Amino acid sequence: MSSAKSVISSNRDAWNASADHHRTSRAWTTLLESVGMPDFSCLDATLTERLREVGIAGKDVIQLGCNNGRESLSLFALGARTVVGLDQASAFLDQARELTARSPHTPTFVESDVHELPADLHESFDIALITIGVLNWMPDIKAFFVHAAKTLRPGGTLVIYETHPFLEMLDPESTDRWRISSSYFQTGPIVEDKTIVYEGQAEANGISSYWHPHTLAEIITGTISAGLRISHFSEYPHSNREEIYDIYEDGYWAVPMCYTLTGIKM
Repeated sequence: MSSAKSVISSNRDAWNASADHHRTSRAWTTLLESVGMPDFSCLDATLTERLREVGIAGKDVIQLGCNNGRESLSLFALGARTVVGLDQASAFLDQARELTARSPHTPTFVESDVHELPADLHESFDIALITIGVLNWMPDIKAFFVHAAKTLRPGGTLVIYETHPFLEMLDPESTDRWRISSSYFQTGPIVEDKTIVYEGQAEANGISSYWHPHTLAEIITGTISAGLRISHFSEYPHSNREEIYDIYEDGYWAVPMCYTLTGIKM
């Protein structure tokens, strides 16, 4: 599969095919029980602090790659005025609407590939949010940031909270979990034909997904190339991805495990 459009389409199909697995998880049951609280939030302390520092209260926010909407709903606890969650996986947006039906808040969810944004989302938001597990599904990171920046009003802020590319070199399921298992400068995607899972074992389903490692240089350069001025960048020694990666928080040396980056639209 060669074209970026085909890769993105296949990733969409892989996520839709994985939705039932996520809906039967312990995390889904917990969400159903807690999302009805007005102050519900699943955001960790790092992202919460960053959004408060950016100034999310009273702002219009879009989350790019919102999955089942749990983070979009969490933004209201920080005072967001309006929230739009965008994702191309319809099965996960169905879950987002199910959660919203139990919530006192009313985000809007839009089904779309970020590369084909509806015109009414252009320059409509003060903050665009990207969280863990979005960037690596994008085959062309520069093109992605160009489209992401289109959602922002002039002076608006892009907020990224992602896993650190360094972790792509480590395999927590290896017999030697601290041994470098792949190149930081890997080219080409990691292709899987399994259910996309956060915990437990993935089962083969015959639908290909494409995970694209991107270096920090590619991410930073892509942000700048999209017309954003980087106003903040921090790296952290804690994990914001699957629990299996928590083992790297307990090593003799601290390693970079996630980062926050903000860019302001010029």
